[in-house]
Amino acid sequence: MNPFFAQILLHLLCFLSLSFSYLHPLDPLKPSEICAIRTIIKSSLLGSSDSPFGFHYVGLDEPDKLAVLSWQSDPSSHPLPPRRAFVILRAGGQTHELYIDIANNSIASHSIHLGSGYPMVNLEEQSAVALLPFSYSPFVESVKKRGVELREVLCTTNSVGWYVERVYDGRRVMKLQCFVAGGTVNVYMRPLEGITILVDLEAMEIVEYKDRFVVPVPVAAGTDYRAATQIPPYGPRGNRVVVTQPEGKGFTIQGNLVRWANWEFHVGFDARAGLIISLASISNEENSRYHSVLYKGFVSELFVPYMDPSEEWYDKTFFDNGEYGFGPYSSSLKPTIDCPTNAEYMEGYYANGDGSPVRIPNVFCIFERYAGDTSWRHTEIMLPEIVITEAREEVSLVVRTVTTSGNYDYVFDWEFKTSGSIKVLAGLTGLLQIRATDYTQFDQIIAEQHGELVAPNTIGVYHDHHVTYHLDLDVAGPVNSFVKASLHTVRSKDETTPRKSYWTVIRETAKTEADGRVKLSAEPPAELLVVNPGVKTKLGNTVGYRLVSSGAAATSLLTDDDYPQIRAAYSKKQLWVTPYNKSEKWVAGLYADQSRGEDNLAAWSMRNRPIENTDIVLWYTMGIHHIPSQEDFPLMPMLTCDFELRPFNFFERNPLINTKPFNNGYWAN
Repeated sequence: MNPFFAQILLHLLCFLSLSFSYLHPLDPLKPSEICAIRTIIKSSLLGSSDSPFGFHYVGLDEPDKLAVLSWQSDPSSHPLPPRRAFVILRAGGQTHELYIDIANNSIASHSIHLGSGYPMVNLEEQSAVALLPFSYSPFVESVKKRGVELREVLCTTNSVGWYVERVYDGRRVMKLQCFVAGGTVNVYMRPLEGITILVDLEAMEIVEYKDRFVVPVPVAAGTDYRAATQIPPYGPRGNRVVVTQPEGKGFTIQGNLVRWANWEFHVGFDARAGLIISLASISNEENSRYHSVLYKGFVSELFVPYMDPSEEWYDKTFFDNGEYGFGPYSSSLKPTIDCPTNAEYMEGYYANGDGSPVRIPNVFCIFERYAGDTSWRHTEIMLPEIVITEAREEVSLVVRTVTTSGNYDYVFDWEFKTSGSIKVLAGLTGLLQIRATDYTQFDQIIAEQHGELVAPNTIGVYHDHHVTYHLDLDVAGPVNSFVKASLHTVRSKDETTPRKSYWTVIRETAKTEADGRVKLSAEPPAELLVVNPGVKTKLGNTVGYRLVSSGAAATSLLTDDDYPQIRAAYSKKQLWVTPYNKSEKWVAGLYADQSRGEDNLAAWSMRNRPIENTDIVLWYTMGIHHIPSQEDFPLMPMLTCDFELRPFNFFERNPLINTKPFNNGYWAN
């Protein structure tokens, strides 16, 4: 964009909403607030120094949980908590942490991070270092040696991780990987293999360069995925499917607060987490009061380690949230493609490297879904002279966002059901990370390739996707316990029955964090419950919610002493339970780039704190071991994994029994 027009757009974002008024204490920062934060810092001693600095995170410093819950219980008696922001800067080779008092236009505190790790990289510095190779003569020669035009080459950045054998002398560094764009927009399918480029993000220079070998660049033919470039014969196509709601939408959005059917929740946007769901509450059939279920839920980290230990690939072990952030890579959703015609959209803002607000239109979509499924049904044929069939359709409300982390596109859904369930889905599609090779046929392969041949000269490298969710459940209030209701086989000792065995349930309440670590495949089948010991149903059962895994819950297969595994030690178990701590948000630590595993979930949990009858947080990881196939080339179909939070004795009975059908069905027989 022309710098003049960019400056005009910045002023419009900053001054079209001058007021700092807000409706909810968890509302994300407005563009006017981001502008104010930038001005406060630029006007400070830090901003007046000669040392340039860059913004790496600007987000809401959330009020204390007690203050939020007090305000929610009675807004008329409790004023909105003061607005504060948390900011991470890089200046003078140091990482600065600032808390900004927005209302008073001041810096409330300023400290220097002295531990290991670095903040998220910003887009501006990545774009700048990606241009360095084009004026670097060894790279120019390498491109020429491969018979490629320099003008057709593009480069992108990769994080380097942490390895004791590789010391970077305290530098913030990244590696560059370059591709050939000629003849296709699918540049990831045409890598310049054999080249390693290490760059210093702050010195803006290449500090290491290797060109170890040359293999053919895969051809462009057959890699373009755009509809306009396809030629006959075309694939199968059905007739159009259109979603209509003759009576209009069934949900309302007030600011960032969403209400639908028996649900109410808050939607937020964060530069690191992307979509955040907060204060999800549900009403029951006996009164209109809302009962809390989830204080906050979001994707805390996405760990994607590749399985090629070669010089060019060993450090491709990405922490997408902590190293890059979901916010800047969130997509502007396309109506009728990303979301159906009945969707409503919300926008989001983040701060760029200069601290200026950037708007992402349509960053979330919200829509009611009906796919012809039933939420419950029964046909009764035992009554004389009558057959009764009664059913309710499954209509739900979906909140969706999409993040493009380099080659992969991730779709994240939070689906709210009238039954009280929350279904959480992560879908992955997009492009494989591929390695160029000499091989053009499977029969030619004679050694371990750490991947599969998916096209001529194209190896799809083995890798994992571990998606970890931060789930601060507040089941009927914040004081909860974690219970494993395990299924155990019992040998029958009753001589009056011919049965030899049965199973029963043994409940164990976790006392400390060590009791709350669960590896699903290593333990007997169990219901994983969060209960509120102080709230009972009329029958005397303890109210609760259960976490139901869909089965896509692969744990890491890396050895415990492998450096990526040390940084992601939590990925060896699917579930961890910790006491609530406001500062413990990011499962891989606040500073994930070049982190060393000193500040992550596994490290926090070693304190083995009490988790019974207190405010607890669940950390749940879904995992996929991805073995690429030819169907994943040149762009892979959507692959999904999900879990569900389902009520367990939370209601007095099935809450849908006296619910009228959404569509015009019969209410009575």
